[in-house]
Amino acid sequence: MYKIGLIPGDGIGPEVTREAMKVFGAAAAQAGFQYETVEYDVGGERYLATGEVLPESVLEELRGLDAIYLGAIGHPDVQPGILEKGILLKVRFELDLYINLRPVKLYPGVPTPLKDKGPEDIDFVIVRENTEGLYAGIGGFLKRGTRDEVAIQEMINTYKGVERCIRYAFEFTQKRNKENTLTLCDKTNVLTFAHDLWQRVFREVGEDFPDIKKEHTLVDATTMWMVKNPEWFDVIVTCNMFGDIITDLGAMIQGGMGIAASGNLNPESVAMFEPIHGSAPRYTGKNQINPIAAIGAAGMMLEHLGQAESAAAVEKSISNLLASGKIQDLGAGRMGYTTEQVGDMIAEGL
Repeated sequence: MYKIGLIPGDGIGPEVTREAMKVFGAAAAQAGFQYETVEYDVGGERYLATGEVLPESVLEELRGLDAIYLGAIGHPDVQPGILEKGILLKVRFELDLYINLRPVKLYPGVPTPLKDKGPEDIDFVIVRENTEGLYAGIGGFLKRGTRDEVAIQEMINTYKGVERCIRYAFEFTQKRNKENTLTLCDKTNVLTFAHDLWQRVFREVGEDFPDIKKEHTLVDATTMWMVKNPEWFDVIVTCNMFGDIITDLGAMIQGGMGIAASGNLNPESVAMFEPIHGSAPRYTGKNQINPIAAIGAAGMMLEHLGQAESAAAVEKSISNLLASGKIQDLGAGRMGYTTEQVGDMIAEGL
C-alpha cells in the first residue's frame, strides 16, 4: 500500500494529473498493488484566496508520504517566482530532494530538430544536484535602487551535497547498464573553487566504481555535443544551475516539453515527480493538452516505488503510441485527440 500526495496545481495541471493517475491506476490494477491518494489544493488559486503558498501543515504531511505527484505550477495573476519558490523549491529544499533526474529520450515517431539523429542517438539521463548551488538563495543587496547598487548571489557547494549527488549518479549509471559511462559536466576552468570540489569528489567516488568509464566536459562544450553528437552521452552529472539549463536543451532535442518528465528524489525518503512543462493557462479546461510528459512522470514514480515492471510497461505503452503514427503533432490542440483520449490509449496499451 502506497500513499501518494497529489498537487494538481494550476492551469492544465489538474487535467494532466488526472491522466497520469489514470495510467498509474491501470498499472496498479495490472500489477496487483494498492495505493491511496491525498489531494492538496496548493497553487495560484489558494494563494490568491488566502495569501498562503505552502502551509507548514501540508509540508509536514508530505514528509510522511511515499511519493508526491505535481501537475504544474504557475498562475497568470500571481507574480512570477512566488509559487515557484514557495512550492516547488520549498518542497525540494525542505524535504531534501537532492537529486533531479531527467531522462532525455527520443521516442520513435517523434521529430527532433537535430538533423540525421534518431531514437538510437538520443537516449541519456541527466542527474542534477537539486538543493545547493546558486539556488540556495544566499545573497542580498547593498544600496538597492541606487546607482551604487550591489547584488550578490552566492554559489554554495558542500562536500556532503556534491558527494551524495555524484555517488547517486555512479550508482544510477551502474544500474542503467547501458554504456556504463558517467560524464561530469562543470566549468572548472573558470569556477576554480566550486568546481574543483566537484572534480576531486568525482575522482574520489569514482574509485569505488572501477567498472564505470569516467568522462569530463565543460558545460559550454556539453551544450554543443548534445546538439552535434548526443549519442556520446549515457549519464551526465552536474550542478544545480547547469542542470537546469541543459535539461531544457535536452527536452528540445527529445521532441519538446510535452515529452519531458522529471523526478525530484531523495533515495532514502519521499520523492516528487512532475512533467517539466508549465501550467499553460490559455488551455485550461479545454481537454487539448498533451499529457504524455505527465504520464511519463507517473512511470518514473512507479520506478521509485519499486514497481519496475509497471514502469517499463508505461514507457513501452507511450513508445508504442508515439511509434504508431496516430499522433502527428504533440502540440496542444493539434494532436487529433483529446487529453483524455491520449490517457485512455496509453492506459489500454498496458
